[in-house]
Amino acid sequence: MRVTAIIPARYASTRFPGKPLADICGKPMIQWVYERTARSTTVNRVIVATDDERIAAAVTAFGGEVAMTRNDHPTGTDRLAEVAERIDTTLIVNVQGDEPLIDPRMIDQAVMPMRLNPGVSMGTLRSPITTLDDFLNPNVVKVVTDRNGFALYFSRAPIPHPRDLADDLAAHFAKIEAYKHIGLYVYRREFLLAFPKLSSTPLEQLEKLEQLRALEHGFRIKVAETKLQSQGVDVPEDLEPVRLAMAAVLRQKG
Repeated sequence: MRVTAIIPARYASTRFPGKPLADICGKPMIQWVYERTARSTTVNRVIVATDDERIAAAVTAFGGEVAMTRNDHPTGTDRLAEVAERIDTTLIVNVQGDEPLIDPRMIDQAVMPMRLNPGVSMGTLRSPITTLDDFLNPNVVKVVTDRNGFALYFSRAPIPHPRDLADDLAAHFAKIEAYKHIGLYVYRREFLLAFPKLSSTPLEQLEKLEQLRALEHGFRIKVAETKLQSQGVDVPEDLEPVRLAMAAVLRQKG
């Protein structure tokens, strides 16, 4: 079973133009993502998918593999699907290009259930929510699963809703078993090729969560749990904390 990690990377970001090339401790961010992804024990190949020659040049300069794509893709998933059409692989991992501190073990944790469950089309990760602020934050996507670890729903709202504790949520938050969704996805190649052709769905449009399209069309999503953490870069203000965290990692390696 071949597993290919694809890192979608675009230069034209509204909130942070040129983000993949931002310097972090002497390397462009995309290089950190690439190198950490390559350390996954389950991944056979890593490809950066981009429509920008500057990003392509940076990847080539550090010896990475790059695939040029069209510049009109509405989502990163569509960009992945274009690359998937050209390669021979069983599973494809979507690793976000703004996660320079991603732990390679997180990729392994998402891939392993897909290797063990050949009938599952798509997999992802969740981790426990430990603060009330995260539980209430609409930018922290929540997920609830069934007893077998398959997603029931993803939402920006605080789910599950604690009806009997809602009047004093701060005092009773520790009693709530809630999980945040980590946006790392694993797809079977044939499903990824079909996914962009699925019609957009009402819940997807309402919540602005692309994974709801899969659920609304009846596909199951396996959700593995992780205790590991990453630290992403959404806006320029996120860079300095990530640089400090990366410097600490490098010091530990000595």
